[in-house]
Amino acid sequence: MRKPAPVRSFAMFSMTGFGRGEYKNGGIETTVEIKTVNNRYLDVSVKSPRIFSACEENVRASLREKLTRGHADVFISYTDKREREKVLRIDESCAQAYAEAAKRIKALFPDVADDVTVTSILRFPDVIRTEDVTSADEELVAAMGVALEKALEKLNEMRAVEGAKLEKDMLSRMGNIEKLVDGIQKRAPAVAENYREKLEAKMKKLLDGVEPDESRLLTEVALFADKSNIDEEITRLKSHISQFREICKEALVGRKLDFLVQEFNREANTVCSKSNDLEVTRLGLALKNEIEKVREQVQNVE
Repeated sequence: MRKPAPVRSFAMFSMTGFGRGEYKNGGIETTVEIKTVNNRYLDVSVKSPRIFSACEENVRASLREKLTRGHADVFISYTDKREREKVLRIDESCAQAYAEAAKRIKALFPDVADDVTVTSILRFPDVIRTEDVTSADEELVAAMGVALEKALEKLNEMRAVEGAKLEKDMLSRMGNIEKLVDGIQKRAPAVAENYREKLEAKMKKLLDGVEPDESRLLTEVALFADKSNIDEEITRLKSHISQFREICKEALVGRKLDFLVQEFNREANTVCSKSNDLEVTRLGLALKNEIEKVREQVQNVE
């Protein structure tokens, strides 16, 4: 029997996603929804009924096990239809106050029939109250935990799919960046020669046809070539491209890629500032544009 193809384990996660988990059993229905968006650090906000207040820190701990960056909003709701014995609490001071008031009114109006009984006092407001449930019992907490795990599972499935799309897009753009860097590298050697030709023509024009001093001309060209040399920037850009591709194979790459993109920008800015050639400038600006698009995508990566 042919074995199924192995499932690819996504190395990259998006910080944006949504997951929903439900639990329904024995009269208990709980729903947990998690929505995540970009954030530099991990920030978790839990919105739940008061009955789950004591569980909020455990909810945050569960998210910290699955997430490292991003803002997460957690919404918890529940319905408890279990048949449980009602606990009633008698407010004795309240009942006594009603009884004393009834006696005083009887003294003021002795001719009025007295219909105050124990049963009537029980009907007065706040004499009997249903015992407030201030925290969830073990069964309800366990049900919420199951729904939370399901929501986290769905969230990470979505984040993994989105992460794969981000990875594909960024690696595609990295290919574009590599082509632009290659174009700049091929163009760079001709920059000094073009400068020499323009400078020589300008000097001949100024000297009215007299041949310029060749040694002085070569010195000026050499100074220009040294000042506009971008060999180091090209080497570093190629190294960054290689590093970017390797980092994408790892897990939790957002911070590393964020730093690396800053280095890309630094080198691209230097190339443009040193450029004294229209073609190199054009390629440099296109390079910066691609790097910016990658930077925008990196902001979505965990």
